[in-house]
Amino acid sequence: MTRVLFVCVHNAGRSQMAEAMFNRMVSSRGIDAHSESAGTIAGKAINPTAVLAMSEIGISLEAHQPKLITQERVDAADLVISMGCGVDAAACPARFILAEDWELEDPAGQPIETVRQIRDQIQSRVEALLDRLAVPAR
Repeated sequence: MTRVLFVCVHNAGRSQMAEAMFNRMVSSRGIDAHSESAGTIAGKAINPTAVLAMSEIGISLEAHQPKLITQERVDAADLVISMGCGVDAAACPARFILAEDWELEDPAGQPIETVRQIRDQIQSRVEALLDRLAVPAR
């Protein structure tokens, strides 16, 4: 099983959307993979605009809570993907090698139209990632 860890600062928007999309899509594609998300400084709650944007495409974030990145989460991951948050290495409670940085805009404080665009960018990137994971290793 391939394990992916999506990381951003507060784990309240981008990384939560990526986790939920990834886990929904792997089951429908029959790919043996799972994802989690975490933040270098976990927030207090999920961004309500991200919750709304995801509900519009039939994915609920209602039960999600921000989680702090830990060394155990990093060690369990095959891929660590940053959402484009400029992770401060000195402040991060875990050490990891970044596989990719998706360089996505932060949805915090953004209007729903902008969060929808970010959601759609995440969806495209998750689909591309799953396409790569579905290709057998040579």
